[in-house]
Amino acid sequence: MTSEITLFVNPTAGRGRGAHAAQPAARALRDAGFSVRTVLGTDAEDALRRARDAVAGGTGALIAVGGDGMVNLALQAVAGTRTPLGVVAVGTGNDFARALGLPVREPAAAGRLAAEALKGALIRDVDLGRVGERWFGTVLASGFDSRVNDRGNRMRLPAGRFKYDLAMIAELAAFAPVPYRVRLDDGPVQEIEATLIAVGNGSSYGGGMRICADAALDDGLFDVTVVGSCSRTTLLKVFPKVYKGTHLGHPAVTVHRASRIELLAQGITGYADGEPLGPLPLTAECVPGAVRVLDPAAARVE
Repeated sequence: MTSEITLFVNPTAGRGRGAHAAQPAARALRDAGFSVRTVLGTDAEDALRRARDAVAGGTGALIAVGGDGMVNLALQAVAGTRTPLGVVAVGTGNDFARALGLPVREPAAAGRLAAEALKGALIRDVDLGRVGERWFGTVLASGFDSRVNDRGNRMRLPAGRFKYDLAMIAELAAFAPVPYRVRLDDGPVQEIEATLIAVGNGSSYGGGMRICADAALDDGLFDVTVVGSCSRTTLLKVFPKVYKGTHLGHPAVTVHRASRIELLAQGITGYADGEPLGPLPLTAECVPGAVRVLDPAAARVE
């Protein structure tokens, strides 16, 4: 493995934390003997092109510095290759890093763990979701949660996560169940009304909301959480439980496991890793071992 490592940096992540986080992460890698190159871009398309060039050029690892959006962009460059992915999590949600057991908002510690994993070849394969040509690592959201995303993205103020809290309150006022058509693997098409359907490769989204609490990154299957048709009152009771994953025991919630799901609903945008995929219908498949990741758990055992 080459000793040159590429830091893939989003300078705006976490309201500016990304720009500052790259320095201690790079220092930790250099102190471990690696040569570090930083990749930025004028926009997402340019950044992805540069990341793909680094992967094609044989970089030893691509390390995303930012939040889940930056990790999602990095996945588009490394999925299906032999180049391992590392994460220095300094964004707002950081759910992919949480799923891997990586430090959150501790860039020096994340850099040291990446260096230890690289030196010890402590790398494992994990699954990814795929919709068309787009890869995702955590959760595909559709329904009430994606409508909150839609509304939050249209709001200019306030900044940060508070914007999405306000968007959630506004969406509750307009809340109505969504008629879906759903097909799991080769099963029959089902017509259901649901508050939301979340397709989990990882267990959480939104900064630790464990919507698919039992999902595993290496089992070759999605956990599909369906929150059925329910009242605003029920939704308000169930929603706080999502942070501990205890919502899965509520009668309105069902969980299915599948390697492939087809989703159709009118007026609903799909989001994956917090990034818009586009309007439903869409088909998502779980691709086993689609990306190699630096494994912090194995590094800690050592």
